[in-house]
Amino acid sequence: MKNTKALLVIDMQKGSFTPKKIRFDTDGVVRRINELAKLFRELNYPVIYIQHDGTGTGAFEKNATDWENLDDLTVKSTDIRIDKYANDVFYKSDLLSKLNEMNIGELFITGCATDFCVESTIQSALTKDYNVRVVKDGHTTGDRPHLTAEQVIEHYNWVWQNMIPTKGQIKVETTEQIKAILP
Repeated sequence: MKNTKALLVIDMQKGSFTPKKIRFDTDGVVRRINELAKLFRELNYPVIYIQHDGTGTGAFEKNATDWENLDDLTVKSTDIRIDKYANDVFYKSDLLSKLNEMNIGELFITGCATDFCVESTIQSALTKDYNVRVVKDGHTTGDRPHLTAEQVIEHYNWVWQNMIPTKGQIKVETTEQIKAILP
């Protein structure tokens, strides 16, 4: 039985946070991710940083500046890094094999962009029967043509809270709620 927890940090990369790509509450989201990452490390749970690898596309080229994680994110050498190639982190990446190897059964999901990569990963994790905890105040996005970023985040938090999961469960909780339940 898979019984270990992992924190996923999706696409918190410099190329997604530019003056032309304003994200909602960036500083707060980074601070909360850092708090959870610190706690996960203290509890010996893995912290996994997912980075979009757009090699060959001209954007998010591996090891280029826009591919790098934000400077304010606290990434340790013991953390795991996984490259991703589509919105869904599981698509053609090493994530599933790494999670299986570490006996992970519950994913705590944070990152950027709520309505693309975070959403796709949550849906994919549910169809793979993971228990999912979305960090309600730990993901961000930008304004969209018909919704503000804050509305997008609020909408997806509502969607996820009301989903019918497969064998796993899905919960949407704040950073403080999650910190209170972790052993």
